[in-house]
Amino acid sequence: MFPLYFIDKGSATRLNGGMNRSRVLPVALFAFVLLQPTPSPAMVGGAAADKDGIGSSVVTVIGSRGNFCSGALIAPDIVLTAAHCVPQGATYKIVIPGETPPRLIDVKRVATHPQFNTQGIAAHRASADVALLQTSEPLNRVRSIASTATPLTPIAAGNRFTVAGIGVTVHGDGKSGGTVRSAQLVATSKPGTLQIRLVDPATGNTASGLGACTGDSGGPVFEDQNGRNVIIGVVSWSTAPNNAAGCGGLTGTTPLSLYRAWVIETVKAWGTR
Repeated sequence: MFPLYFIDKGSATRLNGGMNRSRVLPVALFAFVLLQPTPSPAMVGGAAADKDGIGSSVVTVIGSRGNFCSGALIAPDIVLTAAHCVPQGATYKIVIPGETPPRLIDVKRVATHPQFNTQGIAAHRASADVALLQTSEPLNRVRSIASTATPLTPIAAGNRFTVAGIGVTVHGDGKSGGTVRSAQLVATSKPGTLQIRLVDPATGNTASGLGACTGDSGGPVFEDQNGRNVIIGVVSWSTAPNNAAGCGGLTGTTPLSLYRAWVIETVKAWGTR
């Protein structure tokens, strides 16, 4: 598995777009790469650009340690992302994909789920990989607000989901990220309330296909429920085909099944505009 943040040991990749700790870029430089007026496609496998469709709630989360992630607007000033995207000891900004001129929007509060375990994610185990950010200003004039829900039950192999994010289209090439893209995937293996592994049904993890990649961590996972696309989880990690390190194989997601109540309670405690 490849957690999409820093490139860690093992066959998984966390999908926060970052550099190896020995080569961390200053956040201003990394932000400059992301904020070019003609960004490249995002998400591997030829996923379609989707800034104004199902991906209309997606934003970019940039950290002062040189990493970037995806997130989704779930209230006027609240962004849902992955907990591994917002480690303590850093500051964060929000960027609106495609906005010209680009802005770095301040984040005034960050909360990670109290059950999130950094060591667990590093060891490729399921964890409460969910976080919230509150921005200094409402963003609903420039991005859509997406509703959250828990996945329909039973969660079974073959169930369809859509992932969205601003990650890279070429593994290892940070310049290829920055455009919102989405991909329709299906659940595989034995999905449940702790983790749902998704795959391109056309390739089945045996050849390179659609899937999340570096920078897509924290991106929303949608499910069609009664004709409405609602966020039922966030992107956490990826693999290359046949579970090798990289992208284009499996997309690991953390469902909100056990964590949506915390999301609602935190937003209520913070208040929202």
